[in-house]
Amino acid sequence: MNVGRAMAECHAADFEEDKLVTDTDREQLMQQAVAARAAAYAPYSGYEVGAALLTESGEIVAGCNVENASFGLTNCAERTAVFAAVAAGHTQFAAIAISTRDAGAPCGACRQVLNEFSPDLLVIIGDDSGEISRTATLGELLPDAFGPHNVTQSK
Repeated sequence: MNVGRAMAECHAADFEEDKLVTDTDREQLMQQAVAARAAAYAPYSGYEVGAALLTESGEIVAGCNVENASFGLTNCAERTAVFAAVAAGHTQFAAIAISTRDAGAPCGACRQVLNEFSPDLLVIIGDDSGEISRTATLGELLPDAFGPHNVTQSK
């Protein structure tokens, strides 16, 4: 994976020019998201989601949504992937691919969690067949985000 250099603040079009995340990377990520979607546990909504997160070191960490009867405890695929990646020692991400039946975008909570680690993340959105319908930066999906820079610790 071609993601070795640090990513500057940019828009999705900049990823096209610089090829920080190549077309091959995007396709591979989307196929991993489609595969992760197959493991989703969504007995209540039936809305299965898979996500594949590309770390700055080139590893792919997958996640799926896991619903719960008390709904509020449901965890989205994107957050599942982030939490698994952090548990494995990764905190810098280059891109995430998301697969849903209708190419749905990440919810607000997922956008906020992704922003915690990679505000310039490339977000690749596709359907359940792996067809990529849209790419955007996280900054485009979550403008004026509240993040670590807003929180200061006083000693």
